[in-house]
Amino acid sequence: MTDLGAPEMLLMSRRLNVKKTGRLRGDLPLLLLLGLLIGDFSSSKAESCGGVVQGLNGTIESPGFPHGYPNYANCTWLIITGERNRIQLTFVTLALEEDFDIVSVYDGQPSPGNLKMRLSGFMLPSPIVSSGSILALWFTTDFAVSAQGFKAVYEVLPSHTCGTPGLIPNGVIHGSRYNMGDKIRYSCESGFVLEGHSILTCIVSHGSGAQWDFPSPFCRAEGACGGTLRGTAGSITSPGYPAEYDNNLDCTWSILAEPGDTIALVFNDFLLEDKYDFLEISGTEAPSIW
Repeated sequence: MTDLGAPEMLLMSRRLNVKKTGRLRGDLPLLLLLGLLIGDFSSSKAESCGGVVQGLNGTIESPGFPHGYPNYANCTWLIITGERNRIQLTFVTLALEEDFDIVSVYDGQPSPGNLKMRLSGFMLPSPIVSSGSILALWFTTDFAVSAQGFKAVYEVLPSHTCGTPGLIPNGVIHGSRYNMGDKIRYSCESGFVLEGHSILTCIVSHGSGAQWDFPSPFCRAEGACGGTLRGTAGSITSPGYPAEYDNNLDCTWSILAEPGDTIALVFNDFLLEDKYDFLEISGTEAPSIW
């Protein structure tokens, strides 16, 4: 049994994850050895980056943005504000070599227990809000293949505001006030179905000021696999189960529970193509990938 704590919304997605470069990574030990022998594998080759960031708002960019980041980058930024304030971080651009170049966001100091989100690839996340006065970013890249990089903007939030919950792809947000007690509503464009809670309320959260009562929903194309599940029990199967699933699937299921309830997920059968097909499970903690 996998006990996922107390998430009000659990997201599960499966994507075809075929990377031709993934098959070359078996040469990594040899490449690293050669780099050491010829002196190319050195942190001094990467541009200097990272540091402490302060101020009511600002921008953080990967080194070299938007013309491409260097290999072997290892950058850490600390965003620090006043004790009673929080920090909202919004990614404007995200273009990283998927699975190998990663930006990690920490709610507090950059330690494993504070990991809030790991980002790679091209999908922009919803705005990220810290629970305290420190938010950290850690950016690492491997030895080959670069991309445009990332650009993120941050804003200091007073304790009485939730900050914008962000736009969602193929969706519309109704409402422009984000203080305690305010509500916003989401809807989807024609041809898409809303999954999740359509109305979010800015509420008081003990120990972390104001926050939205539910995660932002998403818009699913009509007829696509996935959906929203409610109730005390249910089941989820891959499309076509027990027969084989199709190629190029991208399915998302949302399991919704009442605030304070826990969600237990039990797998009775599990067989995917190793390294290329995967199931990602995310709730209130960092996602796990199966």
